Amino acid sequence: MPAPYHGGCLCGAIRYRVADEPLTLYACHCTDCQRRTGSAFALSMVVLKSELHLLQGEPRGSTVTLSDGRQKHGKFCGQCSTRLWGEPVRFPQVVVVQPGTLDDTTWLRPIGHIWTRSAQPWIYHSERHPQLREGAREYDGPRQGMARPGHTGTLTSGRLTKY
Repeated sequence: MPAPYHGGCLCGAIRYRVADEPLTLYACHCTDCQRRTGSAFALSMVVLKSELHLLQGEPRGSTVTLSDGRQKHGKFCGQCSTRLWGEPVRFPQVVVVQPGTLDDTTWLRPIGHIWTRSAQPWIYHSERHPQLREGAREYDGPRQGMARPGHTGTLTSGRLTKY
């Protein structure tokens, strides 16, 4: 299904559009994502911030400082508390959309799983998808199987290069 993609919160107060293809889509099994979602993992769809357009409503911001000093920033609906996207401090040119908030999720196919060392023991991973025991820090090259055709950027050592 080609872009644009539309989505919003549970109550309908916030609506948005993603105007271009995502850079990637992955399943994260880190304990931060497990705690934030109240689930076994979180799906994360990385898109250029310039391609995310607010159509209706005004999301509220949240900032959480973790015990190790890292900060997590995101946007959510102030009425129903649906988390809509994260705003990575180290990568201000992207947002991490919660793809479950899209109107149509049938086309979503994660390229792989990260932080699998923290995955719940009952989760079984397909042999077809890359699995990283940690996050992108353990991966030292261009992302394989990016969702966006013609992708030339890389995510390594805390730096996102130009797309």
